[in-house]
Amino acid sequence: MSRQPGRRTLQDLASAAGLSLAATSYALRGLRGSPATIQRVRELADELGYTVDPIARALASGRTGWVGVSGSLRDLWQQDFSVLLTRALRREGRFATIADADADPELERRIVEQFAAQRVDGALVSPVDPTASYWQLLGDEVTVVSIGDALTARAGSGSVLFDNEFGVRAALAHLADLGHQRVGLLAPALPSTPGRPAQLLAPTIAGTLGIELVAISAPAATADAIDVVSSLLAARDRPTGVFCLSDSLAFAVYRAARDAGLRIPEDLSVIGYDDHQLAVLVEPGLTTMAWDEDAIVAAAVEQLESPGGAPLFRPELVVRGSTGVPHQSY
Repeated sequence: MSRQPGRRTLQDLASAAGLSLAATSYALRGLRGSPATIQRVRELADELGYTVDPIARALASGRTGWVGVSGSLRDLWQQDFSVLLTRALRREGRFATIADADADPELERRIVEQFAAQRVDGALVSPVDPTASYWQLLGDEVTVVSIGDALTARAGSGSVLFDNEFGVRAALAHLADLGHQRVGLLAPALPSTPGRPAQLLAPTIAGTLGIELVAISAPAATADAIDVVSSLLAARDRPTGVFCLSDSLAFAVYRAARDAGLRIPEDLSVIGYDDHQLAVLVEPGLTTMAWDEDAIVAAAVEQLESPGGAPLFRPELVVRGSTGVPHQSY
C-alpha cells in the first residue's frame, strides 16, 4: 500500500483496517484488541502516513492526554516513584510531563504555572509545600492528586496519604527496643508546615519512648547531605543511632560513618524510610520502612478519573543489618 497525498484521517485508517473508529483508536494506542490487531493497525498507520494531531484531538475531546508529574527528583525514591507513575499513566493511554521541584517551593510554584500553561488534564504531585496557595493556579478543570501530604489550600484535590505517625513510631520504637537513648533525626531541608507531619511528629513520639532526639535538616540529595551528617557524627555526644526520613539521607549516613571510621551497626545504627531498591545492596543492608508502591501508584492514578477520598497507606518495618544494640553510651 502506498501513501496517498494529503493528511490521512482516523476514518481512512479505520476503513483500511476494516474496524470501527473506536476500535481503531484503541488499537492504535495499544489499549484494546488482540496483539495481532494492534500490530496490524499500527503497520497500516505507518503505510498510510497517518499521525495523530494532538491539537485537533485536544480540541475535539477537551483533553490533551497529558498529566503533570512533580516531585523532588534528587531524592532516589522520588526518582523511582516518578517512573512508576509514568508507566501507569502510559498503560491508561496518557502521557506524563515530569518536572523536578528540587525541594524548592519557588521552583514548585513555577512548575505549577507551567502545568497550567500546558493545559494538562491532571497532575500527580509529591508536594514540597503542601500548604502553598499556588496550587490554586491549577483550575477546577484540572484533577490534582497529592501524594504523601494533602494540599490544604486547594479544595477538591485528591490525596493519597502516608501514615507517617505509624511509620515514625515504628522506626523509633525499633531503636528504643534495641537500647538507643540518643538518636539523630535527619530530615530533608523542606518547609516546616502543618502538612509535613513526619518531621513534626517525631519529637513527641520520641519523648513517649524515652528517646532524646537530635533533629537536623540536610539537603535531599545523598552527596549534598554528607557534610551535614559528618558534623553530627563528629560531635562528642554523637547519637548512637540515626533515623533518616528518606533512604537517600540514610545512604549519606553510610558514607559519613565510613569517613569517620565508624562501623554500622556496631558504632552507629541507621534506619531509613523508603525501602529504595539500593537498600538491599549497601553493606550492611539498610533497615527501613517499606511502602506498597504499586498500590500507592494505582490509587493515585485511579483518583485522576474518580476523585474523592484520601486512602491512607501504612508502611512496614523491614529489619536488616544496619541496626543493632548500641555498644557505647555518651
